[in-house]
Amino acid sequence: MSITAERKAEVIKTNANKPGDTGSPEVQVAILSERINNLTGHFKTHVKDNHSRRGLLKLVSTRRSLLDYIKKKDEARYKALLEKHNIRR
Repeated sequence: MSITAERKAEVIKTNANKPGDTGSPEVQVAILSERINNLTGHFKTHVKDNHSRRGLLKLVSTRRSLLDYIKKKDEARYKALLEKHNIRR
């Protein structure tokens, strides 16, 4: 359900604005998207796992808040992020 350390490092490296960047909104959205995709696959086999479903909804809400922040700051970055991670709005 959670992502491995290697996969997380790879996601950070591909989405970082500069070397050592782990806290920018783009990186945070990328990590959350990865976790959301993993949980979505988990629910295909574990339909009644409502405890994890609550965690999924919290992750989606957090990602939505970060995306709203990016949209408020820079519309072009927002649209690029949606395209890159295939996020529906």
